[in-house]
Amino acid sequence: MNYKLMAVDIDGTLLNDEGKITHATLDAIKKAVEQGLVFTIASGRPIQGIEYLNNILGLDAPFITYNGARIIKSKSKEVIFEQKLSYENAKKILSLGEKNNVTMMVWNDDKLYVNKLNERVKKYITITMVTPILLNSDEPIKNGVTKILWYDDVQKIKEHVIKVKETLGDKINYHTSLPFFLEFNDINASKALALQKIGEHYGIKQSEIIAVGDGFNDLSMIEYAGLGVAMGNAVEAIKSKADYITLSNNEDGIAHVINKFIFEK
Repeated sequence: MNYKLMAVDIDGTLLNDEGKITHATLDAIKKAVEQGLVFTIASGRPIQGIEYLNNILGLDAPFITYNGARIIKSKSKEVIFEQKLSYENAKKILSLGEKNNVTMMVWNDDKLYVNKLNERVKKYITITMVTPILLNSDEPIKNGVTKILWYDDVQKIKEHVIKVKETLGDKINYHTSLPFFLEFNDINASKALALQKIGEHYGIKQSEIIAVGDGFNDLSMIEYAGLGVAMGNAVEAIKSKADYITLSNNEDGIAHVINKFIFEK
């Protein structure tokens, strides 16, 4: 088997538009794991938002959470890597968000803090499965934070990206995951770096890694992996950077990659 590690995004990649892992995809993953493939999920979500998927997959593997800011083992919950945003950068992001009246989610030590309680927060916690805590002091962020997420209208997110670039420049990592989510991590945290760390942990070379995704927060790992794959439903900017374009998330794109490059069918 030429490829020994495979990392996949969740929304728009592992899951179809109904939010489900299809039988074909699940079957392909399980067969590949039985043959020795290390399969990991690389997501912007916290571990709480992934655990239900692992109940389906039944894996014991390090999962990439918070867009690479934390790698945590799925069963033991051992943290094998973490890189937080500094307090200073977190304050700049939060101040800019407040100035632009953005709904913000702040993740730290797998706890969710929010700057306001509204309908967007209610929708967000259906994904994360975590009860939000109102952020009303600097105490929860004084030692840095894992990730900050802005939730706004799609057009406003596009405008926010321009403001963030002008204000914060290259001091942090920021990217959209879904069109209405703008996510912030430390400059030294990315899905690519997380893949490198997992590769080192298992003794797997960069050339032996497959990464699959559809969004801008997947771009770093798609460019890093020996085989970077864009989903058929990915935006053109992601497809243009990929080594291969698979089928869409509604056409078992992950199963197609496994069959073509792992089983070489």
